[in-house]
Amino acid sequence: MPKAKLVYILSLRNAAADKAGQNVDFRGAQRYMKSPLEYLTEALEGSPLGEDYSLEGVVYDDDAGSLRDRAALADYGFAWEPGRPWIFPPGLRVRGRPLRDLLHPVPSTYRRLAPDAPERPAAKRAYEQALQDKLLALQADVVVLDGLLVILDALVRPGARFERRIVNIHPGITRTESPYRRRGAHATLDALHGAHGRKVVDWTTLQTEPAPQVGKTGASLHYVDTGIDSGEVIFDVLGTEIDPADTILELRWNNFHRSLFPALHQGLALLAPHVRRGAP
Repeated sequence: MPKAKLVYILSLRNAAADKAGQNVDFRGAQRYMKSPLEYLTEALEGSPLGEDYSLEGVVYDDDAGSLRDRAALADYGFAWEPGRPWIFPPGLRVRGRPLRDLLHPVPSTYRRLAPDAPERPAAKRAYEQALQDKLLALQADVVVLDGLLVILDALVRPGARFERRIVNIHPGITRTESPYRRRGAHATLDALHGAHGRKVVDWTTLQTEPAPQVGKTGASLHYVDTGIDSGEVIFDVLGTEIDPADTILELRWNNFHRSLFPALHQGLALLAPHVRRGAP
């Protein structure tokens, strides 16, 4: 049976915040921060997951015309350059090709506009159309989002071309009924506050209030809908104990290895029969 064609979408600025592809301080030593993209590439090359999927492209939404994006990517840049840090090793290959050759920019330039600017909704629709055009050009059967700092709308509405074909790997438990639920862009920091018995009530000011102490976190692979990490869960792993002394990067490293990589791998294995080329 033909492999499902997989396209991966991320925001480079999110990977840069994680120090992806670099060594980070970890309890007085150093550990390498492997990104989910690097993990998946290795899994497709060296595990049975590669019998189900072929990686066709890596799309990123970062905008070289944005001052904020340029500042966020000051150390990395918007494309791999010799001698400069990058989010994965420059020699990483997939099907014999350098992974860096599979990168495709589709910048979300609408973010330059103020949230209440009258032109912004049309600009957002234009971005999603450009993203869909790229996915169609790459013949995507399934799309994996990882740290995409954009909420999709038109692409995932009921009846849309990519409804239930776009999934997100999220560094937190997203199930509504779970006491460990951590949705949104600050899931790891939110979990760290929870281990201190605090809850953030305003992410702009980082104001907190007392809350029940929650000492574990995990990761979820879920379908993407028009909400924030609210889609149906495909597979999740609650495997990360939180030490209140953790730094944000120490917790991030632990959660990647103990929960997120397993959730990504097992979730894609479960999804494979539903997205193989030619499947109904």
